Amino acid sequence: MSELVTRVTQRLRHAYAREEDPSPVGGHAAALAAFAGYTAAWAAAVRSRGRPLPERPQPWDLALTSVATFRLSRLVSKGAVTRPLRAPFTEYGGPEGPAEVHEEPRDGATHTVGELVSCPFCLSVWTVTTLTAAGLLWPRATRTVTGALTALAGADVLQLAYSALTEKVTGGDD
Repeated sequence: MSELVTRVTQRLRHAYAREEDPSPVGGHAAALAAFAGYTAAWAAAVRSRGRPLPERPQPWDLALTSVATFRLSRLVSKGAVTRPLRAPFTEYGGPEGPAEVHEEPRDGATHTVGELVSCPFCLSVWTVTTLTAAGLLWPRATRTVTGALTALAGADVLQLAYSALTEKVTGGDD
């Protein structure tokens, strides 16, 4: 089976390769396989509880999970304070907004991981999967966490609005 995966990956890499897009197709295939395994593990954990899935998500839970996913993904992928988590996989590129940094994936074997941990959109898929499964297993605790992350996102909006208002009123003088 491993030999088959290697052959298919090599064919894809050759057929898909373009000079203007040096993305590692093999690394992305491995990331997809890892995500499939991650999702399967969560599904097994949820199934082992034996509780039926809800018919549909509650609108309030969707709102909390959406905002919490945004905030947590952004914090992990762009936050200045979370740079040590990304450092093995990324190279510092400079500041990028309030308390955020821009980083590029390192070359080599860790490139795909660098892409994942420095991209809030990429990380959101993993984050929402985690929060959704956690919500099925531990709804009260997960609502507490998503509520806290939503409050953090709200506080961020207020901080940015305050800074913009102060800038406009004082003309940039602190």
